[in-house]
Amino acid sequence: MTQKVQLKRELGLLEVTLSGVGIILGAGIYALLGKASGLAGNSVWLSFALASLIAVFTGLSYAELSSMFPRASAEYEYTNHAFGKKLAFIIGWLIILSGVIGASTVALGFGGYFNAFFKITPVISGIILIIALSGLLIYGIKETARFAMIATLIETAGLVIIIFIGVPHLGKVDYFEMPQGLTGVFQAAALVFFAYTGFESIVKLSEETKNPEKTIPKSLIIAILISIILYILVAISAVSAIGWEKLAASNAPFADIAFEAFGSEAFILLTVIALFATANTVLLMLLGASRIMYGMADSFTLPGMLAKVHPSRRTPWIAITITMLSSLIFVFSGDIAFVANVDNFTLFVTFFVINATLILLRYKEPHMIRPFKVPFSIGRFPMLPFFGLLVNVFMLLQLEWKVLITGILLVVIGGILSLVEIKKS
Repeated sequence: MTQKVQLKRELGLLEVTLSGVGIILGAGIYALLGKASGLAGNSVWLSFALASLIAVFTGLSYAELSSMFPRASAEYEYTNHAFGKKLAFIIGWLIILSGVIGASTVALGFGGYFNAFFKITPVISGIILIIALSGLLIYGIKETARFAMIATLIETAGLVIIIFIGVPHLGKVDYFEMPQGLTGVFQAAALVFFAYTGFESIVKLSEETKNPEKTIPKSLIIAILISIILYILVAISAVSAIGWEKLAASNAPFADIAFEAFGSEAFILLTVIALFATANTVLLMLLGASRIMYGMADSFTLPGMLAKVHPSRRTPWIAITITMLSSLIFVFSGDIAFVANVDNFTLFVTFFVINATLILLRYKEPHMIRPFKVPFSIGRFPMLPFFGLLVNVFMLLQLEWKVLITGILLVVIGGILSLVEIKKS
């Protein structure tokens, strides 16, 4: 009997943290800042602050659960222990969809920037990018992490440039101007949450991380805090530099801010940085989707062939290939704001369940070892995950009806598939 090939443990605190920062800081803010400014006006920084509450509350729940169950199947594993296989399958399904749809959408964003240099249609550029990055994922996790680290440093530099451009203009606008009132601020918060997505992908690196019970929770918390600080500073600087009206009218807000400050050379620089940001986000979304697909197959919930690991590269090459093919199908999708909100729907539902899972396991498995534990409890009842439940429900209610119908349909499909797969097993 041949011994099962395991994933390779190569990642430390720095690599995991930078991978997390890389996917969080990716295309979300580069692509959605303009659209969010149209809803929230100069108060768009407040929308980023509100959206960060989901990342904080739910991120802490992920940190505790990942310390208890350091598995690549992540959300599926946690939900299965609390609620059983049916709901766990639906959550795993939603997370896979989130990665696939998100990668496709951001790949089109990459294509838009790439088109400015080489006049290749975004669809073709997006297809080439997804195939190339999938090849990197198959080649090795260390090589993937190295690319992610370099790209993260570059895209972070882009955000720092925007912050410095805005510094001389601080105080020139009313930072509480809300053209659509608080309703617009809340709607913008629901939209820009897409910019925070990715922190949950950190836990999917558990089986490729050294000492994951301690490394993963630390990396997750550090990555979220870095992202929140940078996002709020960038939002304040952006509206200070050119005002919310110009931001709302722009398809490439960062490049336009740089152009206004320094001219065409800065426009080119920010466009190049945006290419790295979008490519990095696509890479890490493909990574997250393929790892939970692998984890669910390894737990015998999806077909076993998806759990096959390449004998020399030690990566789940079949799961990566299926993720790549699925993403290529969705490359032909359109409106980035609509698709981003569908992605958000899947995550709001998932995060609601994750917070509920942590609360239930405090009662169901009170004596289980928790290397990291969410603070502030009344008895066994953890308060921060409870706030996480409320915030996720509130954000769901901010989504437009088309997004809600699409999201509910995806949940129903996942429910039907769960019945089929669990009967097979």
